[in-house]
Amino acid sequence: MKFNLAVLPGDGIGPEVAAEGVKVLQAVGNKFKHTFNLHYRLIGGVAIDSEGTALSADTIKVCKKSDAVLLGAVGGPKWDDPKAKVRPEDGLLAIRKELGLFANLRPVKVFPMLVDATNLKPDVIEGVDLIVVRELTGGLYFGRPKRQWETSRGRRAVDTMSYSEQEIERIVRVGFELARTRRKKLISVDKANVLQTSRLWRQIAVEVSKYYPDIELEHMLVDSCAMRLIQNPKYFDVVVTENTFGDILTDEASMLAGSMGMLPSASLAGVPKEGDNIFGMYEPIHGSAPRRAGMNMANPIATILSTAMLLRYSLGLKREARTIEDAVDNVLQQGYRTYDVMSEGKTKVGTKEMGDLVAKEVGG
Repeated sequence: MKFNLAVLPGDGIGPEVAAEGVKVLQAVGNKFKHTFNLHYRLIGGVAIDSEGTALSADTIKVCKKSDAVLLGAVGGPKWDDPKAKVRPEDGLLAIRKELGLFANLRPVKVFPMLVDATNLKPDVIEGVDLIVVRELTGGLYFGRPKRQWETSRGRRAVDTMSYSEQEIERIVRVGFELARTRRKKLISVDKANVLQTSRLWRQIAVEVSKYYPDIELEHMLVDSCAMRLIQNPKYFDVVVTENTFGDILTDEASMLAGSMGMLPSASLAGVPKEGDNIFGMYEPIHGSAPRRAGMNMANPIATILSTAMLLRYSLGLKREARTIEDAVDNVLQQGYRTYDVMSEGKTKVGTKEMGDLVAKEVGG
């Protein structure tokens, strides 16, 4: 089969980890006789330098014509001036909006062989396997007004958290649909004791739950969720929450797995259902880590696992996706580690070497 993929390597370590994701995809193509036509474009800081914008119209056009998008990371100190009119992150927010990528899936799985890679007790994190569904195109990051200005008493700024009924309903449905494929329990996270948007969120979650009588719905305040993620992470299976809360909670949850370098993500333009292929963008949850750029140190596993999600959700290639996941599992089982999850007695490898190992396992 032939597929068209847009590849946006981005900034910092983005090009390095994206290259390893592509390497593993090519190994999949060779094994299963698929052809992946890759269309490279710029996003983020490199796009600002080269094209004067963090996301060009041409890049959007190429992405829309593709079956899926693979993204590295954006940002870096070079473009961090708070007074800058254009920032790398503008490209990330814009592409989510332009492509209608409202549902961000962030699985958090603790590999048995990495229980010693965290600061938490093994009996707390062993067996953790949860997924956070984060609303991606609404809330604080997109609400208006959003601005900073001068007053007679000093500077002021405002950001607006805004949600419509339709935005909440569609993301909550994603959570319910995923719960049906797992342990049939959905936790909806909000701040309904303080925020009006959260009160609406909770009301709509209850209304949608009537269409999913087989799913147990539980409401949880975001601060309680943050605490319980560390106290008893195995309590969670599927979590659905708004944009900002989801961003923060999943960064916290990455420490359960030992490193952000272990966590993939999928940003989808629809509700995932059995048998449907959904357009999406796939990326590691980590940032561009500019201090590690060019050092062959970054952990590419999050990107590699993101390619597995790409195969599963956008291309309908479940067997191929499972092959990548099994390959990662086997390489870790053999004792290979990048610096961020390194422990005594294991074999330390770099970005390229880890990609080579996984690709070899896929091909074998």
